[in-house]
Amino acid sequence: MMSKAAFIKILDSVDSTNNYAMAKVRTGMAEHGQAFVAREQTAGKGQRGKNWQMEPGQNIALSLIVKADKLKQEQQFLLSMAVSLGVYDFFEKYAGDQAKIKWPNDLYWCDRKAGGILIETVFKGMHWKWAVVGIGININQTRFNKSLLNPISLQQITGNKYDVIEMATELCSFVMKRVEKISAQTTKKMVKEYNLHLYKLNEPVKLKKANAVFKTMVKEVSMHGQLCTIDTIERHFDFGEVEWVL
Repeated sequence: MMSKAAFIKILDSVDSTNNYAMAKVRTGMAEHGQAFVAREQTAGKGQRGKNWQMEPGQNIALSLIVKADKLKQEQQFLLSMAVSLGVYDFFEKYAGDQAKIKWPNDLYWCDRKAGGILIETVFKGMHWKWAVVGIGININQTRFNKSLLNPISLQQITGNKYDVIEMATELCSFVMKRVEKISAQTTKKMVKEYNLHLYKLNEPVKLKKANAVFKTMVKEVSMHGQLCTIDTIERHFDFGEVEWVL
């Protein structure tokens, strides 16, 4: 595997960088480390079918192609963890250690959302072949749609304006560096680091499961990607099982 993105292609406008990257995979034209950055996304993809909204030219909209044939199906969260740590490394460099990873794959700064990750996978039978890693980070945007709950951008945090393409290129390097380190030997260390930067670690939170909202305390994220909390009992939640109530 390579230690950084093989090359970065800049797209002026695209429906979704993940769709564009996935088309490369489907047509057999994908390479490990390929990266696609869009100045504008007309239908950016977020978690649970949500749209990722961004002002053209102001934020990072990036998709990386990762060859996943050396990973097992049950290691999907390990890749998510590596990507999240790479995104954290990048953002912490500029915004400081108030940056946090909100389980399972959001980037937060002081209770406000600065970015998100969406990983789409391609399997052949039981064999994991490819992953398309979509990353959106708010960089220069200062006005957001009122429908968004708690957004924040790097410019709002630091007061500085940035070259979005240069920042996307740097982000690629941070993420690929983490991805290349994935191995059985690094798993425990990666889980420990992920939890070190975990949003609301050892703090009380409200979660929603089905129609029930309850209070609990974030304990850790397990190596299998479950959110572990404790209140009157210890609880373990899979991805998509609960929502944060902020």
